[in-house]
Amino acid sequence: MNVGMLWLDADKGRSFDEKVQRAAEYYTEKYGRFPELCFVNMAALPDERKIGQIMVKPAKTILPNHFWLGFDQPVES
Repeated sequence: MNVGMLWLDADKGRSFDEKVQRAAEYYTEKYGRFPELCFVNMAALPDERKIGQIMVKPAKTILPNHFWLGFDQPVES
């Protein structure tokens, strides 16, 4: 993924799944399309898994409490 939306959610009262879902909802409102991929810090998620329709993958380059959402392939207009 080369292009996406970076979301910060450091609220300790929300579960990890809730944070991913909230980020995806905002992404959908902003861009009119539901994301299919989300990268997170490796400390938050050691192995990739699906949350709803979103494949969530760990990445070294993502800061803690950040979620990078988008598509595996660029979306053509």
